Amino acid sequence: MLVSPVGACTLGPDYQPPGAPVPAAYKEVKGWKIAKPRDHLDRGAWWSIYYDPTLDALERQIDVSNQTLAAAEAAYRQAVALVQQARAALFPTIDLLYNPTRSHSSSVVSDTGTGFTRTRVTLETTASWDIDVWGKVRRMIESNIDLAQASAADLANARLLAQNQLAVAYFNLRAADSLRSLLERTIADYQRAQTITENKYQQGTVARSDVITAQTQVKTVEAQLINVGVQRAQFEHAIAVLMGKPPAEVAIKRAELKRRVPMVPPGVPASLLERRPDVAGAERRIAAQSALIGVAVTAYFPDITLSGFAGWVGPQLIPINVANKVWQIAGTATETIVDGGLRRAQLAGAEATYYQAVATYRQTLLTAFQQVEDQLSNLRILGQQQRVQDEAVNLARQAVEITLNEYRAGTADFTTVVTAQATLLTNEQASLTVRQNRFLASVNLIQALGGGWDVSELPGYEELRHHRSCVDVRGAIRGNISPELPACL
Repeated sequence: MLVSPVGACTLGPDYQPPGAPVPAAYKEVKGWKIAKPRDHLDRGAWWSIYYDPTLDALERQIDVSNQTLAAAEAAYRQAVALVQQARAALFPTIDLLYNPTRSHSSSVVSDTGTGFTRTRVTLETTASWDIDVWGKVRRMIESNIDLAQASAADLANARLLAQNQLAVAYFNLRAADSLRSLLERTIADYQRAQTITENKYQQGTVARSDVITAQTQVKTVEAQLINVGVQRAQFEHAIAVLMGKPPAEVAIKRAELKRRVPMVPPGVPASLLERRPDVAGAERRIAAQSALIGVAVTAYFPDITLSGFAGWVGPQLIPINVANKVWQIAGTATETIVDGGLRRAQLAGAEATYYQAVATYRQTLLTAFQQVEDQLSNLRILGQQQRVQDEAVNLARQAVEITLNEYRAGTADFTTVVTAQATLLTNEQASLTVRQNRFLASVNLIQALGGGWDVSELPGYEELRHHRSCVDVRGAIRGNISPELPACL
């Protein structure tokens, strides 16, 4: 993982990544083969595997206007500023004092007043330097660098979550479009059946109840069709908000959900250590807490400070007379003798926080493995269900054709036709739901695998050290420039 330079004379433990339970292979990969293993995740634009230009255009808007991402980017810049604040403590503090003073005094003797005016100018440079003998400042810099890297990982995770949410809303919207098309076809089929019943009723071969039943079928599906509009509007509004735009400004043309669901090779479980930004962020926080243990240890040793000043004192506005030069240099060592157990408690607290970070990291990693296994099993099981469900649709469609022909011939009643039609619609809706869930499982698997992100995108020490409040356009904060701020302050 990424580390920062630490001097040789630095107290406290040197960070070592903790062990974590990492299986050799995913359980759900066994027993089934992922189709098209040549498919891979494009770093950043992972959604390109769906070959959907509309989805691509929508996803790219997240980096431009998503407000959650903008907040995470601001938090990252704040973390970078803390690195630079901590680094400033390595250097002496130098102040310049320029103090011109003009004074007047007078004395009274009898009726005659005498006095004089004096000018005194002080030009002085003062300096103080808290010498980092035991590495306290360096440990603080190390901790802040780790936290800044964790913040960059948080930013990448916020981006991945927003991209995932948009993709989920998009495929739900496409499923709503497909359901709309299905219901429109069903209404057309039911209207044809209604025409048959009306003709037979006019011929006197069926009762009026058959016509009413056929009309009821049509109206029932028409009501379902109207309700689909409610769902679709909500998904479209959600996409707009994820893009950082008012819902009134976003309109997505109607299109059906595709048939092919791309499969994603999960790789080996150990890759999640570097492919998941939340796992990387949790690991960086362990490193930060390890450095803070070193900070707590340095409290047992004296604090050594150098201070001094040099300047001139004289009667001129710009005192340049060497004879008026003054200077002083001093050293101070401060050691706490009695603190009532404060330092011991602070060290114990730092160690406890470290172990808490280790536990959080391991739990984050276990949750990551669970999410991958869940989505792999979803894809495998839903793929099996899709095949069986599609067979059920074909059989139900044949049953409708047969019963409708029998109804025309007068060998079956209309109740049999209604039952067959209802069964067909139920199976077609179930098939669409399974396909929708397969797309969602595919998107969630990509998120669980890190979405093409890599730990190498975390900023290094030199990048953080030279950062000047500029919005980084690489890696974890790529492209997210706030319109209220200049590119570099």
